[in-house]
This record gives sequence, C-alpha cells and structure tokens, in this order.
Amino acid sequence: MIINNTVFKILFFILCIAFSRCDSNSRKRPLAKKVSLKPTMTLKNTNEKKKLSEYSFFKGKISDLVPNKNVFPYELNTPLFSNYAFKKRFIYLPDRTQIEYLKDEVFSFSNGSILIKNFFYPTDFRKEKGDKKIIETRLLIKENNNWKALNYIWDENQNDAHLNYIGTQTKVSWTDINGKNKSIIYNIPNNNQCKNCHLNGKMVTPIGITAFQLNKKYSSVAFKINQLKYFEEKNILVGLPDFDEIPKFPIWNQKNSASIEKRAKAYLDINCAHCHNPKGSAKNSGLDLSFNQRDLRKQGIFKPPVAAGKGSGNLKYSIVPGHPEESILIFRMKSQAPGVMMPEIGRSVVHKEGVSLISEYIENLKESSF
Repeated sequence: MIINNTVFKILFFILCIAFSRCDSNSRKRPLAKKVSLKPTMTLKNTNEKKKLSEYSFFKGKISDLVPNKNVFPYELNTPLFSNYAFKKRFIYLPDRTQIEYLKDEVFSFSNGSILIKNFFYPTDFRKEKGDKKIIETRLLIKENNNWKALNYIWDENQNDAHLNYIGTQTKVSWTDINGKNKSIIYNIPNNNQCKNCHLNGKMVTPIGITAFQLNKKYSSVAFKINQLKYFEEKNILVGLPDFDEIPKFPIWNQKNSASIEKRAKAYLDINCAHCHNPKGSAKNSGLDLSFNQRDLRKQGIFKPPVAAGKGSGNLKYSIVPGHPEESILIFRMKSQAPGVMMPEIGRSVVHKEGVSLISEYIENLKESSF
C-alpha cells in the first residue's frame, strides 16, 4: 500500500502529539512516598509471644527467675564467654515428655521443649545473689522437629522482657570482684546472628546441652548429686549409661579439673567450635576447634588462613607452637575490631582470662613435636 507524502506527514504529526501527551502525563504522576528502612518489631508467627511473661516459665516476680512447673535449671561445666555476663539456664519440658541421652551429640528433645538462657549482671560481682539487672532472655523452641531462636529484651524496670528481632545496644555497669567500677556497651544480637551461632548444617540446634557439659555436680539442690543423675531420678532424662561411660568437660578456669591442654580445648569448643566445625557457619575456614578433634592441622597448628587479610594480622598460622604472639588465634581473641575479633558475635570486650588460658596452652606446645 502506497501512502502519499501528505498523508504520511499527517499521521506522523498525530503520533507525535500522542507520545507527547503520554510523556507529559508520566511527568505529572506523583512520586512514590519514601518508605522508612528502619526495621520494626513485628511478629513473624502468631504463635510467638510478645512478652516473656506469657510463657509462664517463672512464678512470683518474674525477674526473680524462680522456675515454674516443668521448668528445670541446668548448668554447664565450661560456659560461653559473653562480656562477663552471668547466666541462668532452664529447660522447659511439656507434660509427659523426656530428654533422650546421646553420648557425643546434643541431647534429643520432644517438640514443644524450650531452652531458656537469661543474661544478667549483678550490681556487685562480689554479691552474686544481690541486686541484678537482666539484659536479655534467649529462647530455643523446638517446633515441627526444628529449633527456632527468639530473643526477649528486658525493660528498665525489670517487669518483663519483650520480643525483639533486630537486636540493640545497651550500657551496663557493675562493680567487679576487685571492687572496681566497670562499664561496657552490651550488644544484644539480632535474630539472624542467633541463628548463625546455632547453625549445624542447614539446621538450627542447641549448643551446650551435651553429656560433656552437663556431667557435673548439680548445685540447684541442697544435697550432693550429679546433674544428669538428678534428671534421671526426676524421670525427665532417659538412656543414661553407667557413669564411667559418660564423657565430661573440664572446667576451663579450675587448674585441678584437667591439664592445660584439655581446659584450653574445652574453652575453644564452647567459644569457637559452634562455628568452627565441619557443619558450622565457618566450616569453609577448615578450622575445627571441637574438643574431640585429633587432626593437628584442623586444630590450627601450623595451619595457614584460608584468606589472608586484616583478620590474620599478617601472621602465617592459626597456632604456632610455643609462640602465642605469632598465632592468629590469639591475635583475633585480643582484638575488638569488627571483622577481626573472634568470636565475632557475643562480645565487645576482650576476655583477658580466656586469652591467658589459650596463650599458656600455646606456649606449652613444643614446636619439635609437630
């Protein structure tokens, strides 16, 4: 079909007007309102309670942390360091449920079980049972055969704790065992950070509920009894073997509990191995600081870092026998710089006593033995 020049010009003119109007209309459209990127606390699941008190874990004044029915206190041989915070741990078990003993793994729990960990600071460390300030309560809840991490932050009046996903910072002050005033900025982790530390493969799991950690004297009762034996007598723990078959962690800061090597490995296990193990979030580092790891290279001895950089401090190996000052492990434990310090979550100050323990352990390693 042939279009003469006059018709073509008319059509072209009409099209230009149409596109011009369309462009004009697009310029006149109101701009979208800016949306605040500041995260807000919203419930991810309707089953998640907004306040800690709604679980009824504790009776009487909630901040006294007096356990209610089906809530059992427990303790660890060597606990995780968390900015010198004290902790009170509890297990909630639904009616007619039990814990299954496992020798080398985290114990098995029924759905509905909840692990409760309260972080607090006594006003005066010389009076542990005196006035205190509870900072946060972390929960691990087992639902549908999976563990879910939730965190509750306590209000200033210590009347309750409120569900929080995004984390925050708060100033904490206390008097230490030497009578000196101390003050720090305490970092409360966000929900993803909690999951990161508890990651085992693709699943979230507890960390300290093992035979190694729970095999100890139970101080929550007046009479002398082993913690695991007490749980068995209360019919909440099944499968307990003879006591000579139950493994036990040394107490990291008690010299008479084990050799310096075993105490150091227990410390590294609870503070580092939840990430540095073959299924942890730091598995790609090739470093495995689990207590039972026997491969010297995987323990860090003469092991070069996977990626050199500021995290290595320009040092060659994770552990140099006899030389803590040349060991990346000590460099990172002594650091407070983001991206360098280890552990990277859960502390904002250096654990001087922990650094001293691991330094002594490395000093005692003889280079000629490797």
